[in-house]
Amino acid sequence: MTETLILASNSPFRLAILEQAGLTVEAVPASIDERAVELALEGTGSTPEDVALVLAEAKALRVSEERPGALVLGCDQTLSLAGELFHKPKDMEGARRHLLALSGKTHLLNSAAVLARDGVTLWRHAGVASMTMRKLSPAFIGRHLARVGDRALGSVGAYQIEGEGIQLFEKIEGDHFTIIGLPLLDLLKALRDMGAIDG
Repeated sequence: MTETLILASNSPFRLAILEQAGLTVEAVPASIDERAVELALEGTGSTPEDVALVLAEAKALRVSEERPGALVLGCDQTLSLAGELFHKPKDMEGARRHLLALSGKTHLLNSAAVLARDGVTLWRHAGVASMTMRKLSPAFIGRHLARVGDRALGSVGAYQIEGEGIQLFEKIEGDHFTIIGLPLLDLLKALRDMGAIDG
């Protein structure tokens, strides 16, 4: 890589994905109020994909203004079921409610990535994955959450497909990296097109 990519996030998962892809990355979390940004979008007809892109862009722009000249990556992921946005559960009861709501249904994950430099957006993209959860009994959900513990609180859907959460699904359509929160293949193409990595 010809320059260090600044990741506007404290996500260890995204950092690991980028480093495993051979990129030189520095994590600099963006200080934005995500719920305030979402509230500003209510009533505007914004889709869950729009919300993910606006949040990712806000993070990228904020950090790019603080780090002159740096290439900054902002990311965000939304989960929606029939148009309703879900947020990370605050506690195990919230995780249980999430899984009960998603059980037997298909929800969408929108993973957005935005590249910015000096407060200017250079590239934006959102990948979409369709996730069909199998029908889960309340008893199974309780046993599952007891096994995974607080890890259920680390993702918006209260599951992590890279772990035991994969057992919750009967069908998944979409790119693996998009599902775990970063449309990596599209990002790598954009970085090659910009000359930021060897292509």
